[in-house]
Amino acid sequence: MNQLEIKQLSFNKAMSLYEERKFYKIFSKIISIINVGGQILMIIFLFKNNMSFLKHLLSFGIAYILADFWNGLVHMYMDNNDKYDGFFGPFIASFHLHHKTPLYKKKPILLVYFDESGSKIWMAPLEILTLLLVTKLSIFLSFTLMYFFILSSFAELSHYFCHTIDGEIVNFMQKIKIILNKKHHAKHHVCDNVNYAFLNGMSDPLINVIAKRFYKGYKNDTDKHYEAYMGNGTGNR
Repeated sequence: MNQLEIKQLSFNKAMSLYEERKFYKIFSKIISIINVGGQILMIIFLFKNNMSFLKHLLSFGIAYILADFWNGLVHMYMDNNDKYDGFFGPFIASFHLHHKTPLYKKKPILLVYFDESGSKIWMAPLEILTLLLVTKLSIFLSFTLMYFFILSSFAELSHYFCHTIDGEIVNFMQKIKIILNKKHHAKHHVCDNVNYAFLNGMSDPLINVIAKRFYKGYKNDTDKHYEAYMGNGTGNR
């Protein structure tokens, strides 16, 4: 058995766990509740405080750039992650299927926001920590973190729009690059090891340099791991 066959076997085992055990779906829902619930609590708590409109703009702008960059880095790491064993293995395997079946199931926008927030396991402990420390953090930093968390979840909607929805408003926002442009994101699926950012893609020039330095690409590596997978191909969508 060669290395590719070993990885394909590991991938199939991980996906079997993901599809057959309710725990993984429940865990994702819990993460969604923590992430979205934490964002709601931050909104309720923080907007009791006064901060100037200009500071809000600056805070939002910083969060916007950071969310695009950080979520792109996470995407890059996950696309090239082949550790299918262990607790997180089924989540990693399921994540890889977004290349095999890039189309989402059409759902209400708020439900997409909630469901896709469940894939952001890294965000849950950060939101909990922020809520615990919010009284000790500066108002500006607290708002910046809140905007960062919300925009990180919204990035999933931006990605969803690229693959599922057309409309005047969405197309206009994509055209002026407030959200991810379809042509920009298409390069991620057509080419290899490029354009990982998915809020609006502004940080891709930097992320592409990092990706080239640390990874050889997914098309001849992790994308091949699901070739022998015979499941429903929907992953967590």
